[in-house]
Amino acid sequence: MMEAMQVHELIRNRRSTRAYSEKPLPAEALQALFEAARWAPSAMNEQPWRFVYADKEQQPEAYQAMLASLAEGNRIWAQHAPVLLLTVAKMNFGDTENAYAHAWHDVGLATGNLLAQATELGLYVHLMGGFSAAKAIESLHLPAGYQPVLMATIGYLGDIEQLPDNLKAREVAPRIRKPLSEVVYAGSWGNNAFTIEGKTNEQ
Repeated sequence: MMEAMQVHELIRNRRSTRAYSEKPLPAEALQALFEAARWAPSAMNEQPWRFVYADKEQQPEAYQAMLASLAEGNRIWAQHAPVLLLTVAKMNFGDTENAYAHAWHDVGLATGNLLAQATELGLYVHLMGGFSAAKAIESLHLPAGYQPVLMATIGYLGDIEQLPDNLKAREVAPRIRKPLSEVVYAGSWGNNAFTIEGKTNEQ
């Protein structure tokens, strides 16, 4: 039986949290996140990612506008994060009207870089699909041809005990991932590539 190789600690240690400290983020740390994101690969080096962030102390009106675009279930805890972020995809190649079919994929790659850098800096990022794209477009003045992808909270870990019980339970639940046998196929669909007895969940 094959043994699973150890993945990088930045991947192993990444966590999404709903328990945030209201400690402000240093500007240098925030810049490092976006610097990491901009070095992601993209089709034809198009770099379709754009990021709009709001620091609760530095851009309070924008912060409240972004917070208002979140679903109520996310606002409950996201309001304590010092920074809110919107990831955006440029939907056409260059100045043409040719659709960039892989724009969201490439924004995801850049976001993955951002997550790894955040983990390196002791920061936590929680990505959210629960938001109103229409409200985000309006309040943040996104131009035509740019589409919201996800929103995120960024900050330092706070006290989990301050969360409502239902959210507290989700914070301490094991991390669960499908086994490789369910997601990786060799040669053709359904042909399991690996039989590694790796962990599917981790605290």
